[in-house]
Amino acid sequence: MEHVFETIVRSTEVDMIGHLNNAKYLEYMEWGRVDWMGQAGLSLQEIQGRGILPVVVNINVNYRKEVLLGERIKVVSRPLRCGGKSFVIRHELFNQAGVMVCDADATMVMIDAKTRRATVPPEEISRLYADQLSVNQPSVR
Repeated sequence: MEHVFETIVRSTEVDMIGHLNNAKYLEYMEWGRVDWMGQAGLSLQEIQGRGILPVVVNINVNYRKEVLLGERIKVVSRPLRCGGKSFVIRHELFNQAGVMVCDADATMVMIDAKTRRATVPPEEISRLYADQLSVNQPSVR
């Protein structure tokens, strides 16, 4: 399931040379991720109520094109792969002309809120990845 989140670059998000600060790309991705998980039935309140917490354990970012004040940015997030306790979300950011300005793979785990140890992701997460895998399977003729 691909998810789209849109935002606009604000004055407080640009750096001294006038383009989007590198940390803000990560923030946009987080907004997209949280929105995506919420639409899958896993709002932050729901996750916390289950006694688990989402944690980014690795993120690899490619900054491809400068983004300027006032530009409209589209954050596209989709499941990439899922293991026993970790899952990877692919984020691609596009400017208003449809040019990819950044992409990243974020590896996440759910941790038990009490033990602070990785735990199996909720069924809703596994289902998103299973759905993605079935979409990507080659058709049999």
